[in-house]
Amino acid sequence: MAEFTFVDLFCGIGGFHQAAIKFGGECVFACDIDESARAAYYANYGIMPEGDITKTNPVDIPHYDVLFAGFPCQPFSIMGNRLGFNDMRGTLFFNIITILKENQPKLFILENVKQLVGHNNGKTLRSILGALENLGYKTFHKVLNALDFGLPQKRERTIIVGFDNLNADFCFPAPQGRGSLDGILEKDVDAKHFVSDHISRKRMQAHKSAFSPGIWHENKSGHISSYPFSCALRAGASYNYLLVDGRRRLTPREMLRLQGFPDSFEIICTDSQTRKQAGNAVPVNMVSAVLKEALKELQRSSKTNGKLKQASL
Repeated sequence: MAEFTFVDLFCGIGGFHQAAIKFGGECVFACDIDESARAAYYANYGIMPEGDITKTNPVDIPHYDVLFAGFPCQPFSIMGNRLGFNDMRGTLFFNIITILKENQPKLFILENVKQLVGHNNGKTLRSILGALENLGYKTFHKVLNALDFGLPQKRERTIIVGFDNLNADFCFPAPQGRGSLDGILEKDVDAKHFVSDHISRKRMQAHKSAFSPGIWHENKSGHISSYPFSCALRAGASYNYLLVDGRRRLTPREMLRLQGFPDSFEIICTDSQTRKQAGNAVPVNMVSAVLKEALKELQRSSKTNGKLKQASL
C-alpha cells in the first residue's frame, strides 16, 4: 500500500513523480498540455496524464495527500517578457488554487523560476502566497539551486511549500554538494551531436577554458564562458548555446541526467522533444530533498487522521 498519494500538475516528464516514488508515493492524477510529455510520462509511469488543466473539473480528481505543481514559468522568467499574471499562462496558477480548495491536501510543493521572487517588486509572489494562505495553508518559500543537490547544473528555482497546519515549522534542506560533470557525460557519443569544424574553430579561437570537462556557454551577445557545470537547461535553445568542451552538444540522456533522471527513464520521443522535456523539468534531486524534509514535518506536526502513513525516510 502507498505511503501517500499525490497529484502531479503541469507534470512534464515527472520530476516530482521521480522524487515522490522514492518515499512510497503513488500518483492518482497527472496533467500536462504537451502531447509528447504525456506520452513519455505514460511510457515511464503507466499513467496517462490529462491534457489542458483548464478543462479539468477538480471534483473529478481522486482523493490525494500531496499536490505537486511546476506551474508555467514563462510569465516570470528572464527568458520571457515577465508579464506575470498579465500573461495567460500566469493565470494557470489559479487553477491550482481551485484544485487545492476542492481537496485541501495536507501538503503541497510548487516550483517556479527564481525571478518569481522579485517579479513586479515582489507583488506577484505576495499575491500567490496570499491566495494560498487564504485557503488555510502555512507557506514557506526559498530559492534553491540544483548545484547544491548533487547535480552539475546551475538551476535556481523558487520552491513554495505549504502545510494545512498553521503550527507547521518547516526548514528547507541544507546544501548537499555538487555532482561531477564527468559523471553525467556519455563516453560514446553519436557524431550528430558534434558541431562543425568551423564552429569548433571559432569557439576555440574565442575562448580558452580552465576546465576539462567543461560546459561552454555562449550568451546572446556572443560572449563565451565555461564552467565545470552546466548553466540552466532551457526548453528551447540549450542544444545550441551549451557545448561540451566547445566541441559537441549535450545528448538527450545527458540533459536528463543533469536534471537527476535515472538512466532507467526510457526515452521514447525524438531528440528535440526530449531536449525540450529536459529543459522544462524540475531537478529531481532538489525536490527530493525538499519532499523528504516536508514529509518529516508533516509527520511531526500534523494530525493526519490516518490519511498519511509514516513514509520511509
